[in-house]
Amino acid sequence: MADIADGEQAQMQGSGSKPYILKNTGGVYSCSCPAWRNQSIAIERRTCKHLRKLRGDAAEDARVGGSAPPARATRPKSAEGDAEESTEKAPPLLLAQPWENDVDLTDWWMSEKLDGVRAYWDGKRFWSRLGNEYMAPEWFTAGLPDFPLDGELFGGRKRFQRTVSVVRRQDKSQDWKELLFVVFDAPGVEADFEQRLERCREWLATAKPAHAQWHPHERCQGTPHLRAELERVEALGGEGLMLRKPGSRYEVGRSHTLLKVKSFKDDEAVVVGHVAGAGRHKGRLGALEVELRNGKRFSVGTGFSDAERGAPPPVGTLITFRYQELSNDGVPRFPSYIGVRIDAAPFPVKEKPKAKR
Repeated sequence: MADIADGEQAQMQGSGSKPYILKNTGGVYSCSCPAWRNQSIAIERRTCKHLRKLRGDAAEDARVGGSAPPARATRPKSAEGDAEESTEKAPPLLLAQPWENDVDLTDWWMSEKLDGVRAYWDGKRFWSRLGNEYMAPEWFTAGLPDFPLDGELFGGRKRFQRTVSVVRRQDKSQDWKELLFVVFDAPGVEADFEQRLERCREWLATAKPAHAQWHPHERCQGTPHLRAELERVEALGGEGLMLRKPGSRYEVGRSHTLLKVKSFKDDEAVVVGHVAGAGRHKGRLGALEVELRNGKRFSVGTGFSDAERGAPPPVGTLITFRYQELSNDGVPRFPSYIGVRIDAAPFPVKEKPKAKR
């Protein structure tokens, strides 16, 4: 059967007048047909009849892990009322709450918030928040323990989208050499955070896995210390800080024992359209039209690389963006694109998405 080389595209005529565009971007295959766009699963798990016709059923089944999308379960609503979708295999992860300057963080454990991809090591394999397996090479996982670890697949500051492109690949490529598994907890150890932290540190110091390391923590000495460290990390291109309550246990779901501290806010939105570029961006993406969970729509026009403008996230994709504040009518001000979310499922939009290329 035919295939599409990485970074290339192909055309296939459908029932309409215009052919559908099939692409391979870093091992993730996409199609411009509605059947591919409207699937509410991670984009690397989507397929359609056009991709199957081009690549063959066997190749597509091997790539997406079966002939049909995995069944999904819905988690109970959090304290904020937001339901988080996941697959039935979703790992039991602790999730952070934002710090609202309402808690004294003196003596809490402080670490840099990494700009990577959350990963749960179950003792054999890596899993995303949604329960999708990350196909890490055997040489990458060599030396990791047979007990669970919580951490981040990290390719360095300001390299989030590159990290995403590596972990989405299904071919266990050499690109994984660009990443480290940075460990910050041991969920299976029934003990306080300090004891779990020490268990991880001792294991990694003894086993010395080539592609994993412990994430350093320090005690927060008060708000001035917190602000100074936040300024230092953000000046280096870091995303922010994570604060962990002393003596806390590992909880499943969002907890106020784990807080994230950032100068800028961030949120998620679903891509509902593409706005054509002008000037130097003519013939490429100008902005993404996106929709928030509450139905608010707006455009995100900054934060893209030239490559991302040439091959923007398809309609139906869940993205992360950064912004300063909300306007009086609830629209994010000065939104800037961060990247595609591969560890969370797109939520239903209020209206049918429309491409506007």
